[in-house]
Amino acid sequence: MSATRAQHSPDGLTSYGDGIADVYDDWYSGPEKSTAETPAVDFLQAHAGDGPVLELGIGTGRVALPLAARGVTVAGIEASGRMVARLQEKPGGREIPVATGDFADVAAPGGPFEMVFVVFNTFFMLTEQETQVRCFRNVAAALRPGGAFVVEAFVPDVTLFDHGQRVQVDDLTGHTARISLTRHDPITQRVHVRHLTFGPAGQQSYPLTMRYAWSAELDLMGRLAGLELAERWGGWSRQPLTAASGLHVSVWRKPAVPGG
Repeated sequence: MSATRAQHSPDGLTSYGDGIADVYDDWYSGPEKSTAETPAVDFLQAHAGDGPVLELGIGTGRVALPLAARGVTVAGIEASGRMVARLQEKPGGREIPVATGDFADVAAPGGPFEMVFVVFNTFFMLTEQETQVRCFRNVAAALRPGGAFVVEAFVPDVTLFDHGQRVQVDDLTGHTARISLTRHDPITQRVHVRHLTFGPAGQQSYPLTMRYAWSAELDLMGRLAGLELAERWGGWSRQPLTAASGLHVSVWRKPAVPGG
């Protein structure tokens, strides 16, 4: 099935996805990581009800495809045409309708939805607070009464940065190395990341900017959109959220009764 057009796609989301599409699955998916993805698919299936569901920033289908394989009707939004192309190369990928554009606008076929979800910190790729607020509002409009908005995101930790900077080794395999250079701006709540790879083929650079939000800020966005926090966990396996948690999985619900 061909991708359909949604609203305009922002340059940051498009350029990041187009740049990383060829290596994304090698970095973040694959057989060695499939066991880590299973709890996410279990959690989402339990909240999907009778569907349909919508993934914001569907990418190459790392989560959407196994969810669809369990019989859940899935649609997606993705800014990067190259990421959509990778999705459609996979078994079942062409069966998932994907709208190409800015997922903050939540314009996708098949709604209203029982669940809208966004995983792997992708919500933070909306780099303006007002855009994040608009996303919550448009998600609420796309949900059925009683529907759920599920977000997986990292818990901000400013102690990771020394003088607003961080260098991290992500992978050392054979003759190839991958590192991340990060600059943190606490005023705008943005992190500017540059993934660098070094190997026999030379050096490659993959830039990324994210605007993080604290849990209380996300809850306020939800309330402004008419959604109420229903659950918050420290991971997909429903472990408690603690001060040591590196990520959270949060679920906001649209009232089952209008105005309720």
